[in-house]
Amino acid sequence: MSLFIDVISNDEMFSDSFPIKVVDDIVYEVNCVLIQVTGDTEIGTEQEEALEDNIRIVNNLVHTFRLQPTTFDKKSYLMHLKRSTRLNKASPSMRKKIVANFRTFEFYTGMNMNGEAMVALLNYRSDGVTPFFTFWKDGLNVVDH
Repeated sequence: MSLFIDVISNDEMFSDSFPIKVVDDIVYEVNCVLIQVTGDTEIGTEQEEALEDNIRIVNNLVHTFRLQPTTFDKKSYLMHLKRSTRLNKASPSMRKKIVANFRTFEFYTGMNMNGEAMVALLNYRSDGVTPFFTFWKDGLNVVDH
């Protein structure tokens, strides 16, 4: 199994147990699904919906790697990208895609919530129900286990 680890925070962001697609050799698109979980794990993230007693619906990638929701407006997100020289090489088409669809993204950091580390983008496929994450390739190390 390969783990994809943030180069700044060392947070595990995802693994190859999820379907991964490389786009323009710039980003990974990682498919995920909503799952039901039970138990007394932390409650309160935006991806969770209370069902009954201890059953919740969560994004499986968010749940597995304990990604943390965060917020950005367009200006602050673009400033975050500019601060990171490794991400400055992002293709103009990828930047345009992000800006054009900015309101459809949800933002997540790694478990440690490091403000300098990668911000993963959650969006939905054209069917409106299939979630996927976008991760910048240059912001990750791949470690085989």
